[in-house]
Amino acid sequence: MKGLVRRFRALPIRSRLSLLVAAAVAFAVAAVSVTCWFIVQGKLYEQIDNDLKKSVSARPQNLDNIQRALNNCTQTPQSAVNGFGNTYSQVVTSDGTACLFQSSVGRIKVTRTDEDVINNADGSRGVFHNGSDADGNRVRVLTVPLTISSPVSETNAALMAAVPLRGTETTLKDLALVLLLVSGIGVVGAGAAGLAVARAGLRPVDKLTEAVEHVARTEDLTIRIPVEDDSEDEIARLSRSFNSMTSALASSRELQQQLIADAGHELRTPLTSLRTNVELLTRSEETGRPLPPADRKALLASVKAQMTELASLIGDLQELSRSEGQRGERVQVIAFHDTVETALRRARLRGPELTITADLAPWYVRAEPSALERAIVNILDNAVKFSPDGGTVDVVLGKGVLTVRDHGPGIAVEELPHVFDRFWRSPSARALPGSGLGLSIVARTVQQAGGEVSLSPAEGGGTVATVRLPGAPTAPPELVQAP
Repeated sequence: MKGLVRRFRALPIRSRLSLLVAAAVAFAVAAVSVTCWFIVQGKLYEQIDNDLKKSVSARPQNLDNIQRALNNCTQTPQSAVNGFGNTYSQVVTSDGTACLFQSSVGRIKVTRTDEDVINNADGSRGVFHNGSDADGNRVRVLTVPLTISSPVSETNAALMAAVPLRGTETTLKDLALVLLLVSGIGVVGAGAAGLAVARAGLRPVDKLTEAVEHVARTEDLTIRIPVEDDSEDEIARLSRSFNSMTSALASSRELQQQLIADAGHELRTPLTSLRTNVELLTRSEETGRPLPPADRKALLASVKAQMTELASLIGDLQELSRSEGQRGERVQVIAFHDTVETALRRARLRGPELTITADLAPWYVRAEPSALERAIVNILDNAVKFSPDGGTVDVVLGKGVLTVRDHGPGIAVEELPHVFDRFWRSPSARALPGSGLGLSIVARTVQQAGGEVSLSPAEGGGTVATVRLPGAPTAPPELVQAP
């Protein structure tokens, strides 16, 4: 049985559907055919039984014929036409002797059922059963109990009437053959119809399979499966999901290629400068003509700055390449005000000549601690970078809204839509250190924490960075517990 199940599961879906449809139709047709056959059999036997009842209903008016059959008892069929007019008719006494009527065409074999009727004569209406005649032909028998009175005693006997079943059985056999033929045709037709329906229903699946195989073979993500707009069945939903998946993969590949291209472009400049400086130092050592101390110091400082810029760029690229699953594993409830305070300490070290004010109210959020701290540090770094010497940076946190305002040159209105793009840098900032990934990391981190970030010009000059994160002023148990 398990082997058959495994073989069935190994078949293609079309074959399985066709077999299932054919099996279901075969079961239904078999049930209907068997039911029909038994109903017809019951009706035919009911008609025969009614005829037998009518034939023996004249028994009280034919007691003389019964007595005559007993007086002239014979087991040889007669050619006379008197009597009940049944095909088979006889009287059976309690000792098992059968006496035929003159109209009987044969003798009915007496069975145990007939003997029970004779020995338990109670005036019942009789018993129907199938039997046979002396030649072995099948007949339908009605046995009715009798009580034969004589001047000396009363004797139990039975009147047996029967009709041949040859015609009835032939009819039932013909009916069974017809039902079998119709059932066979129905099952074959159902299998063919099931196969046609399976082919029509699975045609979109074939298209989907071809599309998937095409993508696996060629890595072409531009392929799309046509879907009717008003179709809402499972196949249409699957096709739309596949189209959405390929679109997302194509977009992801484009972003990846763009990231690689931009990263290569950004890495080329510091690497070229670093190579030039290292070659100068190497040539000075090889030729034995040392550089002046001031030039050597400036060159080493430039090398150090370029290495720092490369390390920062590589770190930013690693941050952008991390998957969502890696981030989700480290998400927890944290004190946003403590994170901002930590970022402020780092910002004050990077801009000791600036005045950084802070007004922080408690606020708890669900985020990744290190990623959120890095995002806040990036925002503060931008404020420090663009603030003039001796300037002020104002940091305010209240009700989940963090604002960082600097008093620098500000951002042009036409540049605001691009500030969060990867590797984008305004013309005024291209001479400053940085990779152009800081604000992109900020936007991604804040969005993953369920918040939003924006930059806008500040009144009186400068820029205001606004970060909104959902949370609460306290850390309730339902926030502390992991989801």
